[in-house]
Amino acid sequence: MAVDTDTVRRIAMLARLDVPDDELAALTGELAKILDWMGQLGEIDTDGVVPMTAVKPMPLRRRADAVTEGGMADEIVANAPEAAGPFYTVPKVIE
Repeated sequence: MAVDTDTVRRIAMLARLDVPDDELAALTGELAKILDWMGQLGEIDTDGVVPMTAVKPMPLRRRADAVTEGGMADEIVANAPEAAGPFYTVPKVIE
């Protein structure tokens, strides 16, 4: 992919980075190298390769999906600046 200074300037603006004009040429070259490398990675045949979650095969640790505490709405809402019953009240933000 061809990268020019205007593209790098736009990427910097979108990322909210202040890049001086004298550094644009260097960043253009670096970004072009990164994109070329990503292109090389895209050419690798990964068919039949099982996705890994870790370097060493191991089962994922899982916990039971169970409610451990409940029925504490009054205690939780007690910390709110304003509440209406068991619910938090917030200021209206949409007219």
